[in-house]
Amino acid sequence: MSGYRQWHAGGRAAVALHCSLAHAGAWSGLAAALPQLALTAPDLPGHGHAPPLAPGQDLHDAAVAIGLAAIAQAGPPVDLIGHSFGGTVALRIALERPALVRSLTLIEPVLFSILRGSAAYDAFALGYGAVDAAMDADPAGAAALFHGVWGQGAFDRLPALQRRYMSDRMPLVRAQNPVLLDDRPGLVTPGRLEALALPVLLVEGADSPPVIAGIQQALAARLPQVRRVVVPGAAHMVPITHPGEVAAAMADFLRTA
Repeated sequence: MSGYRQWHAGGRAAVALHCSLAHAGAWSGLAAALPQLALTAPDLPGHGHAPPLAPGQDLHDAAVAIGLAAIAQAGPPVDLIGHSFGGTVALRIALERPALVRSLTLIEPVLFSILRGSAAYDAFALGYGAVDAAMDADPAGAAALFHGVWGQGAFDRLPALQRRYMSDRMPLVRAQNPVLLDDRPGLVTPGRLEALALPVLLVEGADSPPVIAGIQQALAARLPQVRRVVVPGAAHMVPITHPGEVAAAMADFLRTA
């Protein structure tokens, strides 16, 4: 499988899937705050030590395959956790392979397609279009625009190596579009979310882009076993900037999951 990190062997089996332009190590803070979890976190395609996405390969399909390999490594059923793009991968695994999942924690899953046709989607699309338009001619500029919405802190204050890492991977952001914008796997098909017989925790930052609250509200309305938590003072990178608060919400959720 791809590169991966593991914490706390012997605890309750869990798998965590990271956001775009990150890597498995992004879960270090949350893992430290949840010592009861034997946490496995893989690098998703093109990130960290995972191999690049092969020509013609679908990013979401490849990410699902890595997630399934991590679940097999951890020993199912697992508590499955996903942040941002990783949240959409975790949701797809739970919908397609529910027997492998004990509980599902979705931290700001960027499932924009669930809001298609709404004012929230249209407002998001304006900013996203600017990122996509800059991607070919100015990857660093596109990365700066992307980070300005979804990241933490000023892009030009990040270490040069991190800025280069993000800029080089901007094509992976575009490769998400068939799922995040167009719902190619049919994740939001009427009746599908409603049939998910798993406990689900939705976590978001109070200061995240407005489209996130819309996504979480739409998911909460359709998932039958759901709890929603909003972390004050946090934005989209909430599992990294506020791991203690996310861990507290998860610990309470997992006691009954």
